[in-house]
Amino acid sequence: MAKKDPRIDAFIAKAQPFAQPILRHLRAAVHEGCPDVVETIKWGMPHFEHEGVLCGMAAFKAHCAFGFWNRALQIPGQKGAMGQFGCITAVTDLPPKKVLVGYVREAARLNETGQKVGPIRKTKAPLPVPKDLTAALKKKAGAAARFKTFSPSQQREYSEWILEAKTEATRAQRLATSVEWIAEGKPRMWKYRAKKGAR
Repeated sequence: MAKKDPRIDAFIAKAQPFAQPILRHLRAAVHEGCPDVVETIKWGMPHFEHEGVLCGMAAFKAHCAFGFWNRALQIPGQKGAMGQFGCITAVTDLPPKKVLVGYVREAARLNETGQKVGPIRKTKAPLPVPKDLTAALKKKAGAAARFKTFSPSQQREYSEWILEAKTEATRAQRLATSVEWIAEGKPRMWKYRAKKGAR
């Protein structure tokens, strides 16, 4: 059996009384499903590794969470944000141990074969460039071409800044400033980035 990390023992011991049996149950299921698993602490929480991060568990004031890192593992009814099993307040909130061990085995197999899909990251939908910004950029030599070289997130920052103006006067002022900065090749947050890099 794989060696246990004493930091996880300490984590379980410090957890709320309701959480301790849940964490012990999860830990045992992981070891049964993947005897070669390596225990560690990542982001202050217990994690288990086998050919990469396999899964992790956490304990909070009123619930626990447990989830597999590799999203290639498909679990029916998986909850998402708090791991595939949602907020866990008792061992009975989890699937039967045999099923849980099966998930661990499958997650380990997926990692071993290189079938990995990382955490799901939400991406923002494209934001159309305001028409008045497009028109103003065309009037300033080289500004429109420079704007096209900006990354989508940099273009979005300018569009959001103009669209969020509460008055026409503020919008006009932001529009003029944007055109000047864009013509100089400056992203919207250039002042803050310059300060950060100067340190």
